[in-house]
Amino acid sequence: MIHRLMALAPVVATSISLLALPAAHAQDVKLPPTMTFTAYDTGTAGFNIAVAVGKMMKDKYGTDLRVLPAGNDVARLSPLRAGRAAASAMGSGSYFAQEGVFEFGAKEWGPQALQLVLSTVDCNGASLGVAKDTGVKEVKDLKGKRVGFVVGSPALNQNSLAILAFGGLKQSDVKSVEFSSYGAMWKGLLNNDVDAAFATTITGPAKEAETSPRGLVWPPLPHNDKAGWERVQKVGSFFSRHMATCGAGIAKDKPIEMGTYPYPIFVVYGTQAPDQVYAVTKAMITGYDIYKDAAAGASGLAADKQTKKWVLPVHPGAVKALKEAGQWSDDQEAHNNALFKRQAVLAAAWADFGKASPPSDDKEFLAAWMKARAAALKKAGMPDGFEG
Repeated sequence: MIHRLMALAPVVATSISLLALPAAHAQDVKLPPTMTFTAYDTGTAGFNIAVAVGKMMKDKYGTDLRVLPAGNDVARLSPLRAGRAAASAMGSGSYFAQEGVFEFGAKEWGPQALQLVLSTVDCNGASLGVAKDTGVKEVKDLKGKRVGFVVGSPALNQNSLAILAFGGLKQSDVKSVEFSSYGAMWKGLLNNDVDAAFATTITGPAKEAETSPRGLVWPPLPHNDKAGWERVQKVGSFFSRHMATCGAGIAKDKPIEMGTYPYPIFVVYGTQAPDQVYAVTKAMITGYDIYKDAAAGASGLAADKQTKKWVLPVHPGAVKALKEAGQWSDDQEAHNNALFKRQAVLAAAWADFGKASPPSDDKEFLAAWMKARAAALKKAGMPDGFEG
């Protein structure tokens, strides 16, 4: 099916020079004179880390990296799919794109063969931050409370539902309050329009909430609660147990058992040339000491900190660089190959679905696709991940 390019959100270049100067080569890394990455909005952790990586590439390799901020996952992936960006710093939306769900279940998209370059998991966690004045101590205490949801942001909303699931709660068990954006949702918490909102613990709005009259707490997700974690991962299979030691209201000597997932997740398409992806990955690995302290969370990009056996496969070019860094194993290879097979199953299911005269109505189209998708995965003996 021929895909129509989705409208790109307004973009702003970083202050990094865009002059196409000859690239200097270090070791065996050969980068082009200019490159473009896409990322979350200006000021977010994902954007700041991408800019820090870009400055390293300029200083070490002479490559000018332009970082384009975009407000949603579709806008971040559109330039990458069109070949106008070399990589995208994504969040959990990268998994939704691979799976062809939510906004990626639309006619214009379908399953996307996204593959990992590097991702970061640092000292921060990712969960529902709750106003301290609510008296909430555990996730289950959120029953009947006001929880923020963002219109048109299934990634954020699915994350919130995954955390609620830990406490045995569904969206119907809380009072859903909808906002137009992530920033508006957190302003709503400050203004007492909502009691809880999803974020990483190092985000600026969470720090602002912590120092506000309402205060902020992060209800723990105890790692020994097997049933609770099974519920979390049924809704958000990309979450993993994590000890949060930094962020709003969190001290290193008083960590909180929480969950997280890699963010940002630098991704490329599987069709991108292995040597190009290798060069980008190698540059990020060899230049790590230059950018690791330049932005909050950047230190999590270290080769030896990579999340093993996650829900997206690692691109062959990145695999080569990780092997050279001594950060690859046979079991990771087997897991990676299984994920390549999953992407092939999803691609075939989408192609077959398109040939079967699917409904023209958008909602009916998505519903029919989700049924076809589930059937194809079941036939292949693979988990659905979105049956809940």
